[in-house]
Amino acid sequence: MLYKLPSLKYKTDALEPHISRKTLELHHDKHHDAYVNNLNSLVIGTKYEDAEIESIIKVADGAVFNNAAQVWNHTFFFEGMTPGSGTSLSDGFSIILSKQFGSVQSFKEIFIKSALSLFGSGWVWLLWNPKGSLEIIQENNAGNPLRKGFIPIMNCDVWEHSYYLDYQNRKTEYLEAFWTLVNWEIIEKRYLKAREYNLVGMNAFAS
Repeated sequence: MLYKLPSLKYKTDALEPHISRKTLELHHDKHHDAYVNNLNSLVIGTKYEDAEIESIIKVADGAVFNNAAQVWNHTFFFEGMTPGSGTSLSDGFSIILSKQFGSVQSFKEIFIKSALSLFGSGWVWLLWNPKGSLEIIQENNAGNPLRKGFIPIMNCDVWEHSYYLDYQNRKTEYLEAFWTLVNWEIIEKRYLKAREYNLVGMNAFAS
């Protein structure tokens, strides 16, 4: 199986002024593409050569895991954003977030706090725990919740390459700007599919 770089669903300048064209070109066209190329090179002649990327993430280690997870993480991240001022959070999903985290504002604050307290590079995730709850967790480096049996709903990249050209050390500004780009329609769709986990299995997270 040859893994391919997924195309963005928007132009590279479409997320401005929150994420610049230069950053998105570097992030998607260079970093994301490098992970895809690395993964293709690493799996040749191995048991992972024809494996689905989710399967690789769950069992692989070392460079194979790191590159497979980063391909998946970035694809999920880019698909979860949309140009303009994002999309509206539905009343129904607002209630769900409020029940779990106290309020939508509290959810955002907890999410940002988790991202800011992550030491070094990594990701912050909103996920569905199949035991029946939404949770926010940190993952260092290429970490992905699939490996722990959770279903990802939303993620934010806090590797420096995702924000440094635009925000330098002002990570809080980047994280606050992130909310203006969130595609809540996609996020809610992922949540609803995740809730069907017991019926349709681990493919529930697919967007």
